[in-house]
Amino acid sequence: MLAEAAAYPVQPPSGKERRFPGNKAIWVGITAEFVEFALMFVVYFISRYHNPDAFRQGPELISTTAGTINTFIMVTSSFFIARAVGAMKAGRNPASLRWLVLAMIVAIGYPIVKVLEIQWNIAHGIDGRAGIFYTVYYYLTLNHLVHACWGILGMGWVLVRMAGNAYSSEQHDGLEALASYWHATDIIWLALFPLFYVLA
Repeated sequence: MLAEAAAYPVQPPSGKERRFPGNKAIWVGITAEFVEFALMFVVYFISRYHNPDAFRQGPELISTTAGTINTFIMVTSSFFIARAVGAMKAGRNPASLRWLVLAMIVAIGYPIVKVLEIQWNIAHGIDGRAGIFYTVYYYLTLNHLVHACWGILGMGWVLVRMAGNAYSSEQHDGLEALASYWHATDIIWLALFPLFYVLA
């Protein structure tokens, strides 16, 4: 969906007409993502309500360091994508390309850290059968990992199109669509991080 949204940008409105960044297709995707995670958060809070002790003790065993690193990765990559959009709007296409390359390099660190975290968890006996907290933890964070990987693939697609001069200061809806999706994925992580790694 992200690649499709980037590939078929809509024409920007003329004058000062207000509009959402990107295009309609990406906002359908973002809305679906938010609804999906809203339902998952309901599962989290129902589980926490019925198992308060498990959710108080759960964060003590997982790696807060890994969660903190991935928070830094998500926020930094979002900043770089915002700079890419800003540079494109200013007509500085080469700078925009460089910012997006940096964003993608940083973003790739997210699945790497997440895989290392899961390997560490499993080595210490923390899998989905270790208790209700860890079942919910894997359920939400692995779903978020899937969305993050879609975003990274979207970055690669937009980079290819940027290298082919598909965007300009007047027409860059595909880049804006990517930025909007990645910011939405970032926001969801910023909600997941305290719920699983901090609150006890």
